[in-house]
Amino acid sequence: MTAAARPSEIREVMERLDRARFLPAQHRRSSQWDRPVPIGYGQTNSQPSTVVAMMDLLQVHPGMRVLDIGCGTGWSTAILAELVGSDGSVTGVERISALADTARQLLADIDTVEIVEATGGVFGLPDAEPFDRILVSAAATQLPEELIDQLVPGGILVIPVGSTMLRVKKLVEGGVHITEHGDYAFVPLIREAHGD
Repeated sequence: MTAAARPSEIREVMERLDRARFLPAQHRRSSQWDRPVPIGYGQTNSQPSTVVAMMDLLQVHPGMRVLDIGCGTGWSTAILAELVGSDGSVTGVERISALADTARQLLADIDTVEIVEATGGVFGLPDAEPFDRILVSAAATQLPEELIDQLVPGGILVIPVGSTMLRVKKLVEGGVHITEHGDYAFVPLIREAHGD
């Protein structure tokens, strides 16, 4: 298997994709700053250094199948699509219809990307599993077991739980290996879907 993307490669992809495209017009000047930027509906576009850290933990390889939960306007989904390449696929899940619509419009030209609206009461996409990697860009109050169930054996989930970033590897022999990777601030992971 090809090596996972390194932080320098992730940053290069991020620069090519122009974060400003994924921000509301009134916030595009903030695109170069290393901070979260509001995208509406109480949601944010994560700060670039956090995105690099999370994707480094995710260890994405070309050809992988990735689930991006809390994709917002699609910036993280677009980055992941570049990292998995033409032989992989990325499914972005967003609970806010207007943000999902924006992501669909912005990513319409990428064949390996699908954007779906979250189903109320469900984390992830259990009917579409399994995934090689799952990225969650919202803070859970506790580790959602149903997301671990949606991973292939050897798969990796990166998720903030409370303020702590967790990397959860589903072991081939059963069970999981969990490591902690610093404190971060995220919007909350909410189970309910949100129309407009």
